[in-house]
Amino acid sequence: MSADASIPLVKNEDSPRGFAFALTAYLLWGFLPIYMKAVAHISPAEVIAHRILWSLPLAGIVLIVLGRTQDIRIALRSPRMLAMAALTASLITVNWGTYVWAIGAGHSLDAALGYFINPLFSIFLGAVVLKEKLRPAQIGAIVLAGLAVVVLAVDSGGIPWISLTLTISWGLYALFRKTLPLGPNQGFFLEVLILSVPALFYVLYLEFGSGAGHFYRTGWADTALLLGCGLITAVPLMIYANGAKLLKLSTIGIMQYIAPTMIFLIAVFIFKEPLGTARMIAFPLIWAGLFLYTWSMLRGSRGR
Repeated sequence: MSADASIPLVKNEDSPRGFAFALTAYLLWGFLPIYMKAVAHISPAEVIAHRILWSLPLAGIVLIVLGRTQDIRIALRSPRMLAMAALTASLITVNWGTYVWAIGAGHSLDAALGYFINPLFSIFLGAVVLKEKLRPAQIGAIVLAGLAVVVLAVDSGGIPWISLTLTISWGLYALFRKTLPLGPNQGFFLEVLILSVPALFYVLYLEFGSGAGHFYRTGWADTALLLGCGLITAVPLMIYANGAKLLKLSTIGIMQYIAPTMIFLIAVFIFKEPLGTARMIAFPLIWAGLFLYTWSMLRGSRGR
C-alpha cells in the first residue's frame, strides 16, 4: 500500500494480532453511526472541523512514539507529495461530510449501501484506470451493483447520490492514497495537517465570529462529544492501517463487510429507518454481487 522503502515488507499471511487490529477497527466503524447520531444537532461542517483538529495531536503522538516524524519533514519539502496529500485530504473530507450528514438526516441505510457498493466500485476503477483484467464473476458483480443503483434511481426519481458520493469519494481516496509514498500513519497525519488550517479558522469563526459554535457555548456534553471526534476518527484508522499489514488481502476483503453490515442493522433495528420495496430489492442485488466478488477473490487467492 505504500511506496516508502523504509517501511518493512510483511509476509502475505494472516496473524492473530492483525486480525484483532482489523476486527477492532471495523467494529468501531460499525458503531460510529450511534456517535454521529449523538452529534446530529451540530452542523456536519462543524463536526468535520473538530474531527480534523482533534485527530491531529493524536496522529502526531503516534508518529513520535513510532519515530517516524522524519517522513513528515521530507513530505513537507516535496510539492508533489503535498499536492497528492491535498487531493486525498479533499476526498476524505467529502466522504466524512456526506457520512455525517447522512446519519444525522436519517439516511443510515443509504450510507450502508454506499459502503457495500465500494468494493465493487474499486474493481471497476481497477479496470478503467489501472487497466486490470476483470474475471467473469467480477463483471457479474459490477452488473448487479449497477442494477441495484438503477432500481433505487427509478424508485426515487433521481440518482441515489448519498450512496454514490460515499462510494466514489472513498474509492478514489483509496486509489490516489496508494500513489502517496508515505506509510498509513504518516499519510493520515499529513492529510489532517493540511486540513487543520481551514478547520481551525472555521471553528474560530463559529466560536468568536458568528457565535454559532458548540464547543463550549452549549454545555459540557457537546464539548466532550466534539473532543471525542478526534478519537473516533484517528483511532480506528490507525488501528486498521496497522492490522492490514498483518493480514492477507483476501482476509481484509471479507472483513470489510463488517462495518456496513453493522450500519445496516443499526439503521433498521435502532434508528427504525424503513427499508421500502426498492431497498429490499437493491440490497440483495448488492449482497449477491459481493458474494460473487468474494468468491472470485478467494478463488484467485487459492490459485496464486
